[in-house]
Amino acid sequence: MPIDLQTALGAELPAREFSWTPTDVQLYHLGLGAGARPTDPAELTYLDDDTPQVLPSFATVAPTLGETRPPKVSFPGIEIDLAKVVHGTQEVVVHRPIPAAGKAVSTGRIAEIWDKGANAVIVQEHTVTGSDGEPLWTVRSSIFAKDEGGFGGERGPSTKAALPDRSPDAELITATLPQQALLYRLCGDRNPLHSDPAFAEAAGFPAPILHGLCTYGIVCKTLTDAFLDGDATRVGAFRAKFAGVLYPGETLRIKAWREGGTLTATATAIERADAPVLADVTLHIN
Repeated sequence: MPIDLQTALGAELPAREFSWTPTDVQLYHLGLGAGARPTDPAELTYLDDDTPQVLPSFATVAPTLGETRPPKVSFPGIEIDLAKVVHGTQEVVVHRPIPAAGKAVSTGRIAEIWDKGANAVIVQEHTVTGSDGEPLWTVRSSIFAKDEGGFGGERGPSTKAALPDRSPDAELITATLPQQALLYRLCGDRNPLHSDPAFAEAAGFPAPILHGLCTYGIVCKTLTDAFLDGDATRVGAFRAKFAGVLYPGETLRIKAWREGGTLTATATAIERADAPVLADVTLHIN
């Protein structure tokens, strides 16, 4: 069914109430590889039983922690086969540090829809408010839908973050585990693309790929540890474009530049000749 632009653009999405606990935060951080230095006091702040610090990227999983079924791409005026969809971009803006436990309400809308010719880009924006009525974070994400273009919409912008014309301030190497996707999916993303070899092959991949949002969180943590002394409360916003895939067990090479209160970075897969994984990475420092 083609995208119904008039119905879909600006459509309000159902509000969602959710909550989380320190155990949920611990599981999320473990899904990113936290605890690899199990005697490091700074590392253990991510895994404290009572008050773990919370990476802002936790916002991407907090509303769906209890999900046990694959997600559906079903919105007003939009019905798309999950196998045709890949993540495009992701941004989290935190309005205050995320607490280790809480209750919140998420409200959202379809903010933008771009017709790229053969394909389509759909942008969602969600605002999350805590139980005290104050905003916690805003999440903005886009998905790229193959063969869903041609519905007559605008093509939309084509932007790319410019990297500084100098050597990076840091080159960081971060390994992933062969079972990383199987662990991370317990945070609520049960898309079989990350766990079912047959589904992955049908989607055009030789093996299940790591969740893009897992890579997103890994890079957020790596930059936080390297540049912000492991203090997640200093991250004001984090954004990235999904430029390629990472397979569980591969190693990330993260090149990062700091200019004032902003970090820019790229992430590549070392084992595949530094194939792009994340691009246009931006972290704003509080």
